Amino acid sequence: MHSNPLSSKSLPEQIKTVFEFNESVYKEKSSEFIAQIYHIEKHEQAETILDTVRKKYFDATHHCYAYKLLNYEIKSSDDGEPKGTAGLRILNAIEHYGLTNVLIIVIRYFGGTKLGVGPLGKAYYQSALNVIDEKKIVQLNLYQEISVQIEFNYISQFHRVVNNYEGIIDNSEYSDFAKFYISIKTSLVDDFKNELLNTTNGTAKIEIHQSFTYNKSLTST
Repeated sequence: MHSNPLSSKSLPEQIKTVFEFNESVYKEKSSEFIAQIYHIEKHEQAETILDTVRKKYFDATHHCYAYKLLNYEIKSSDDGEPKGTAGLRILNAIEHYGLTNVLIIVIRYFGGTKLGVGPLGKAYYQSALNVIDEKKIVQLNLYQEISVQIEFNYISQFHRVVNNYEGIIDNSEYSDFAKFYISIKTSLVDDFKNELLNTTNGTAKIEIHQSFTYNKSLTST
């Protein structure tokens, strides 16, 4: 579940990302390529991870990488390899799976035999593809925050409507009324609001907030 608040409604309704770290090793002739994938949500995280990797693999020939963030920030580096053979190829692998908020680093140990531009680019691309485990790709849906105030006699009906629309109850407060803070898929907000008003005979007080999060759908497989 991605719970960082977002502020723009121009965000995609769905994104795909990877939360689990993974590593794979690819060998081409005498060179070894160690690929690693990380979940990140801001570029500062990428820089921190890169610093750690560079220190750990200080004796490697190259530390090439690419990342893509939800705010459309994209960065890649060849780290001394011929232009376009490393960072861009790693980014191509990220784009191939349509991933967002991920960083892939490919650490190369040069073994003494030059691969040539074509095979080198293919090695970086294949390394990045290999580290992306399709079974670990998670699809997240864009949810919008809504607050609902209802009378106590409508609570059971409220929960039924929330369940019908795959809503997520984030918090609740009880005083003279029951107040719930919930997250609903952006594509279902209007229908949810209309059904809840009908169910409560127009007594529900509904406030739609300009706050968005990405969550895993309750029916996702």
